[in-house]
Amino acid sequence: MLRFVSLKLGRLYRYVKLVFLVSLLVVMLINTHSLFASFQKNELLDRRFISLNKCPACFGTSWCRKFMNGQLSFETWGRLRVLDFFNVKNVYFAQYGEPREGSRRVVLKRLGSNQELADIDQKICKRATGRPRCDLIQAMYKTEFARLNGDVRLLTPEVVEGWSDLVHCPSQRLLDRVVRRYAETKDSGSFLLKNLKDTERMQLLMTLAFNPEPLVLQSFPSDEGWPFAKYLGACGRMVAVNYVGEELWSYFSAPWEKRMDLAWQLMEIAEQLTNNDFEFALYLLDVSFDNFAVGPRDGKVIIVDAENVLVADKKLIKQNKPENWDAWYESKFDDCDKEACLSFSKEILCSRTTVDHNYYAICQNLLSKHATWRGTSGGLLHDPPAEIAKDGRLEALLDECANPKKRYGRFQAAKELREYLAQLNNNNVR
Repeated sequence: MLRFVSLKLGRLYRYVKLVFLVSLLVVMLINTHSLFASFQKNELLDRRFISLNKCPACFGTSWCRKFMNGQLSFETWGRLRVLDFFNVKNVYFAQYGEPREGSRRVVLKRLGSNQELADIDQKICKRATGRPRCDLIQAMYKTEFARLNGDVRLLTPEVVEGWSDLVHCPSQRLLDRVVRRYAETKDSGSFLLKNLKDTERMQLLMTLAFNPEPLVLQSFPSDEGWPFAKYLGACGRMVAVNYVGEELWSYFSAPWEKRMDLAWQLMEIAEQLTNNDFEFALYLLDVSFDNFAVGPRDGKVIIVDAENVLVADKKLIKQNKPENWDAWYESKFDDCDKEACLSFSKEILCSRTTVDHNYYAICQNLLSKHATWRGTSGGLLHDPPAEIAKDGRLEALLDECANPKKRYGRFQAAKELREYLAQLNNNNVR
């Protein structure tokens, strides 16, 4: 019955998609002249289009020379502004070219919807002038984004605590890392704010408050083995990151061996973000098939949406010893009727050293039978081969990882699931 319902929902999704495509074709035919003009123009050269004119109320300027030199251009469909109505997240695919290296695909992000960007402008103006519209550049100097200008030496927790998930409970060690690795300055490498210009400090705080994803990518870079997309640079309110590959969702119906390998990688990511030598726990608060992508060559799973990542400093927790700090914390299973549901307490994530949140999030929203996405059910590990289904161990581990029946059962189930998937993968390689 469950599979029948999911098939009906799948058909409904395909029908809605067809209606969307037909409507899109009609709109394109009506706007033929403007469409032709869009194909010929490279709007990434337009300072207003990328909101460079709003800096320092922006995300950075490190890639502006590349933008202004015409080294970036939207791919075919990205040039059609009529499609922006459907591109709510403001994520674009573009080609980036170097004279001697040829071109490659990159992802451009505005880090928010048009409404969210308009809202931050209004907030800046209201805080500075009391009015919803103003000279944004002048207003920035009268807001909290300018409070670090001048002779302030460090970015400290009391200044930015609670501004976003990244700094919901920041330690000085984390903030020093953010400043030291800040890529939107020529003098990166020092945790001292004196090495940043006033405009760069304001851009850093603006990013931290609006959408800290670029700072997560910079502070925990892929070059050092962290499972995030590589940060490239920014110009105005347009951020460039490395293109990873197709989203995880496109592998939902892949061969069993492929899906099993991807599941193992996802559990390894959960382990790495929870327990690592740096003693930073990075908790994923938004886990869905759209937030991960798979490299086409190496098949590596990478996190491509890092806006909602809470970082807890385990060293600070051990030092301060808040109530129950060393008690293991089990996340509560959330059997809701919506997609990608998660139940968590940020306060507990910030005050415990042993938390199963990442295992819970991956198992419930991606791997187990409880995972639902775009009208489907069953998770990434749906319909296993007959011998694995008959054995029953995989199903039991997935159930215990998503909705544990034993006390601390998820911790043990996650460990055994990683080992079991690794074993199955090794058997397939032989």
